[in-house]
Parts: sequence; C-alpha cells; structure tokens
Amino acid sequence: MPITPSGKIWMDGEYVDWDEARVHVLTPSLHYGWGVFEGIRAYATDAGPAVFRLTDHMKRLYRSAKIYHMEPPVSLEGAVKVTKDLVAMNNLPACYIRPLVFLGYGEIGLNPLTSPVSMVIACWPWGAYLGEEAFETGVRAKVSSWRRLDPNIIPPAAKATGQYINSSLAKAEAVKAGYDEGILLNTNGYVTDGSGENVFAVRDGVLHTPPLAAGCLAGLTRDSIITIAEGEGIPVRETDLVRTDLYLADEAFFTGTAAEVVPIREVDDRVLGDPGPITRRLQEVFTAATKGRDERYRDWVEPVA
Repeated sequence: MPITPSGKIWMDGEYVDWDEARVHVLTPSLHYGWGVFEGIRAYATDAGPAVFRLTDHMKRLYRSAKIYHMEPPVSLEGAVKVTKDLVAMNNLPACYIRPLVFLGYGEIGLNPLTSPVSMVIACWPWGAYLGEEAFETGVRAKVSSWRRLDPNIIPPAAKATGQYINSSLAKAEAVKAGYDEGILLNTNGYVTDGSGENVFAVRDGVLHTPPLAAGCLAGLTRDSIITIAEGEGIPVRETDLVRTDLYLADEAFFTGTAAEVVPIREVDDRVLGDPGPITRRLQEVFTAATKGRDERYRDWVEPVA
C-alpha cells in the first residue's frame, strides 16, 4: 500500500522532517536484514487518538531486539513516550506506527556485534491492509509452496526484518496466482500463519488456532482475539492444524495489526462462504475495543494526550 507522508520521524533521539529521515547505503541492515520492527495502530476514540496495546507492542520489540543482540538506544518507557509524542506532533487522529531497530552505519560484514544500534519511529495514515471490502466479503487464500522458517533456522519469536523475505515470497506467490493472501505451513506440514497475519478456524462453535510452537508469531491481535473469545464464551483451542482443517472449517479469519480481523472466504478454491456469526461477533468486539468503547478492554487503549 502507498505511504502517505506525515510531518516528523523520530531518529536516534531527534525529530526530523519526513524527507530528511535517511540512512547510508552501506548501513549493514540493508545488506544483511539484521533488524527488528513492530506494526502498531493508533485509533480515533471519543477521547482523541489512542494507541492500541502500545506498551505490549514495545515489549515485544525489545524482546525481539534481545534475541538479535541489540540494545535499543532508548528505554522501553522512553519509546512509549516518543510514540505518543510523535502521533500528537503529526496531528494524526488515526495512524499506523512503525518502530524499527537496526544496525547503524560504521561497520560492514556478517558480524553484527561491532555495529552501532539505531532506532527510528515513524507514523502515517494507513487504511485496511487487505482492502476495506475484505472486512465484509472476506479474502481468498492460497496455501503457499514456501514453508515457514524452522525455529532453529531463524527464530520466529522475533519480528525481524530479514526473516520477512519468507513471508514476502508467500505473498508474491499468492498474488501472482490471483489470491489475496498466502498461508504457510511449517516443515512438519502444520499451519503456521499468513504472510503477515495469524490464522483462526471455527468448527462446531469452537475457535482453533495454531500454537506458538508451530512457528507462528505471538501476535498481539491474536492474543486480543483469544481473550475476547473467552469473554464471549467461545471455546478456544490452540492446536496443530493441517490444511484440510481450513478447507472444512465453518469459518476462518486472519488477524494482525495491519489486517485487523479479516474473514477468509476461500482456501485453495474450497469455499467457506460468507463470514459466519463467530467471526462477525469477534470483529465487532475487537473494533469496539480498539476505539475504547468496551470497558472490559479499556486498558488496551493508551491515549496519546
């Protein structure tokens, strides 16, 4: 999706103009993919812009950085404050937020330990990742020929820049074949997730999703949906799924910060049909939670002001 520029980006302690946020072409992360990032959304609420699960997202960013031997140049609490200040500074009622921790310029080579660590936080207006119509009609998904990375090859517990080439290959394959999204299996043939989303399936009123041990990212939208489902009295099982579990599901949907909650209407040309009642209810409650309109989940919404 195209990026709509906003006013300022935070870079290593300074707020710089959007067009001045630059790095050197020999920055090692550009060459070797050594970096970690987050995707976060701020929503328009009755009390002004508020960031959904901001602190939880930043905690995951710092956990990812630890896995990759990087110490961000600002504290976790400082990153939370910078994010709120940046959204306010750019006067955005709702936006997408991208923090990135990466290796700064000064060294080159496969040893990351001698490079300085840089950090940026940017935000801009951004619509629905899979398209506005996807919320109503659902998307067509294809099980990818590309397998998800094994945990002992590249750790999926970290949200790292370089590992997303695995997801990009699956996304490109799906789009070129005429689908909206790809679904990856792990090396054992079990469902992990979409190229940028977690996967849920409904069967006989029970919500199923792959366990983290299958190799999927510990998504915060995933976690939110599990909590919401339990609050709605919907049984949830974290269990291994094979591709035919998706074919035979009563309902299925993707979750993610960018995608939010999007129904899946087809998997490999097997039609699941229109979004079902459980998907619709979870969409409804999640949307209310992001806008601070459900008291049960008010602590997930962190006001900017």
